Amino acid sequence: MPRRTLLLLSALSTACTDSGGRETSVAATLTTPGTLSDPGSSSGDASSAASEAPTTGTTGMTGMTGMTGTTGTDASATDPVVTTGESGTTADATTGSACVGLECQVPACPDAGTTTLRGTVFAPEGTLPLYNVVVYVPNGPLDPISDGVTCDTCQTALSGKPLTATLSDTKGEFVLSDVPAGENIPLVLTIGKWRRSVVIPQVLPCVDNLVGADLTHLPRNQSEGHIPRIAMVTGGADALECLLRKVGLDDAEFTPEAGPGRVNLFAGKDGGNKFVAEQNGGMPFAPAANLWNDPGRLKNYDLVMMNCEGTTDGGNKSGAARENIVDYAGIGGRLFLSHWQNVWIESGAAPFPSAATFKHQNDLASPFTAKLETGFPKGMALAEWLVNVGGSTQLGEISIKAGQNTIAAVNPEVSTRWIYGENPTSVQYFTFNAPIEAAEDARCGRVVDTDIHVSSGDTPGKAFPGGCTTDELSPQEKALIFMLFELSSCIIPDDEPPVIPG
Repeated sequence: MPRRTLLLLSALSTACTDSGGRETSVAATLTTPGTLSDPGSSSGDASSAASEAPTTGTTGMTGMTGMTGTTGTDASATDPVVTTGESGTTADATTGSACVGLECQVPACPDAGTTTLRGTVFAPEGTLPLYNVVVYVPNGPLDPISDGVTCDTCQTALSGKPLTATLSDTKGEFVLSDVPAGENIPLVLTIGKWRRSVVIPQVLPCVDNLVGADLTHLPRNQSEGHIPRIAMVTGGADALECLLRKVGLDDAEFTPEAGPGRVNLFAGKDGGNKFVAEQNGGMPFAPAANLWNDPGRLKNYDLVMMNCEGTTDGGNKSGAARENIVDYAGIGGRLFLSHWQNVWIESGAAPFPSAATFKHQNDLASPFTAKLETGFPKGMALAEWLVNVGGSTQLGEISIKAGQNTIAAVNPEVSTRWIYGENPTSVQYFTFNAPIEAAEDARCGRVVDTDIHVSSGDTPGKAFPGGCTTDELSPQEKALIFMLFELSSCIIPDDEPPVIPG
């Protein structure tokens, strides 16, 4: 019997375009039933078919030499059976029951074999592997992804009627089994509201098919897929906006609130307050108070990230604004708070103050060796992932710089500690789901609080992106990237392992 053959599937170096250079959908080229691009959506929804057209790989592929052989067995007894025909009238090759669409192309492989797709999921920049990304083959059109806060838990099913699905591991690797064989097989990568749809030019039956890295990174821009809508509040003591560039988002995705980009910048205390002249015409950012004082504006965003402002700036955060932030998380909003933005928790509206005990102490030594909490599934995954991506040299530890010490402990009935110090006692990362007062399975918002100035080497307070000068990712920046995508993922209790939504 032939041994498994490993195939390398690579993508076109440029997106499919029409004669005018515009992005075009490849749905018309699919020979399989159904279409991959999203159906039309409202004018404010960036997840329309045109903006999330699938990326197509090259069609020229060869098997790796030295990987095949024969055993002398009659080919008629060992060749895979691939059945094609009208949906609903043709027998599934593996079960004999009526099949629909691409499930009619799942081969019946000899000797309990299977057809697989194998690869590694990367951040948009294309080199950093990502954990807990859902990878699947759809058997129908994908639903559009709506902008703005939504109450999504892991009970919310994936769109596109998946035939087979899996999650990437702590090396970013995935293996999909029982996939359809043939030409133009669709593949979806998604975590929360990040989603990219690609087309595999050819999948050979009953062998491993390797998907190239050019097809397995998350979208860098809206032409490659759907990106969550993010509100970024600048601050005088951190530069998280620069980290999003390092993650791989194109500069064109950073715009003022009224612009088309997926990251809208708001001016916090002593933070950057405008773009450089070459970007968006040097336009100023709206004040951060415009965001948190307006619950309707907050609801426009899937994710709100707030840089440390160097102070709590409590006078600029009214009681009504603090209620707005609690309400935003309670209806499914995702919040990332850096250092002194913990004022939204410590002195926030009820019940946020119950999440942790705060005690303002001297900053930690820099560098400082912090511990990783490995007593729950995703905590262990973070520890393993950091070792795999070069962010940690010792499982369960991470070296951090510019660590603060304002969180004494978390309330274990509400929150989960991820990164902490033992000498002195400190908490560098903790999370909780919202609304706090709801039953666990009814919580669909999430909050991450960090007591670290995260962005390493970049300069806050400058016109964007003038202060973004570094390219390398520090260990603590890698930890933040893990937390950023974890914050985006579907909501489950922290003591449960990740699941495929649905």
